[in-house]
Amino acid sequence: MSTNSMSRRRFLQSTGAAALWLPTAVKGYTSSEMQALYVDGVMQEDVSKWGLDTPSLCVDLNVLEANIARMQSTTASNGIASRPHAKTHKTPIIAQMQLDSGSVGICTAKVSEAEAMFQHGIEQILMTTTNVTPTKIRRAMNLRESCDDFIQATDSPDNARLLSAAAESMGMVADIVVDVDPGGHRTGITPGQPALQLAQLIDGLPGLRLRGLLCYDGGSQHVKGFEQRKNQTLERLVAATGTYDLFQQSGLSTEIFSGGGTGTYNIDHETRGLTDVQVGSYVFMDAQYIDIGGESDAEAYNDFGPSLTILATVLNAQYEGRATTDAGAKSCTINRPWPVVKGETGMSYTSGSDEFGSLRYEDNASRSYEVGDKLELIVSHCDPVVNLYNQMYAIRNDRVEAIWPIAARGMSA
Repeated sequence: MSTNSMSRRRFLQSTGAAALWLPTAVKGYTSSEMQALYVDGVMQEDVSKWGLDTPSLCVDLNVLEANIARMQSTTASNGIASRPHAKTHKTPIIAQMQLDSGSVGICTAKVSEAEAMFQHGIEQILMTTTNVTPTKIRRAMNLRESCDDFIQATDSPDNARLLSAAAESMGMVADIVVDVDPGGHRTGITPGQPALQLAQLIDGLPGLRLRGLLCYDGGSQHVKGFEQRKNQTLERLVAATGTYDLFQQSGLSTEIFSGGGTGTYNIDHETRGLTDVQVGSYVFMDAQYIDIGGESDAEAYNDFGPSLTILATVLNAQYEGRATTDAGAKSCTINRPWPVVKGETGMSYTSGSDEFGSLRYEDNASRSYEVGDKLELIVSHCDPVVNLYNQMYAIRNDRVEAIWPIAARGMSA
């Protein structure tokens, strides 16, 4: 077996908890029972995470806090800021933790996410998706009327005019950034002159105030291999830097030049002018990110620990070489790679069935599970998994410390 393969295996094993097995007699506290025990932000009883009913979404506070601290220290040492994307966690409490650690704001993908964050006390919000329908433009402007620090993106002259007209009709000025396409042609205006002309238009419209630009290169975040990822990232942001230069030469605001993400957080600062990175998954991590490899480990991206897990229970273990759990697609999604059983080797997990997960053992399996046993899964892709749950249990040293509502869960409009 290669050194790299051993490195990935050791990393996954090292994420294991002190104990991964509890007898079937352990109580399964339901969501409503747990809510009744959580009063004024304090647990009224000492509850082990292994005593939770399943499937349950859990976040390890020690790992989460370490991830946030590492991101903040790295970006600060690289001379840029973090502007984390709340579409990952959808949880205002985590957004506040990020702001408290030094982030300059948060990003949201949808106006509904921005509304949910603001309703829970988060005010420094950059919405990275353009609002194009009358309904969404009205909602965004209503939010801007209440939230002084709400900034939204646009990527076309027609949309900019609509935004300006909406802001003017409400007697206010809306803050805007130009969304620049990094080359993936998903969103954003063409860099260079088209982006410059849009920025000049915004700068002259009475209802808008230009704050800068953003260029999120999502296509580079999961490129396998650090050097390959670095080369692609820096190459694809050259045009954005050229656009930044045009803005400056024209006397336009470049207060914000936002981009980058978890996969490139320690690369993005080499893009001249970039002010902050739109990191998201780093708080939780997942199997998709682990697979891309890091700067110090080509096999496993271990810059951040997997803090987010799904607690599952074995329902059937009567067939040789396999077991069935209660965490299928409705708990885990069907994103690939499949979830990873935390702290174990020699076994694979699939969540292709709606209600059931399938655990299969290899010859070198570290153990086998019986009916009623509980196990933890490192999620496949954290963003859609979080969107499946109403709450997550905040765990410290295997004890439930808090219950966090996922306030922006289902906010896709």
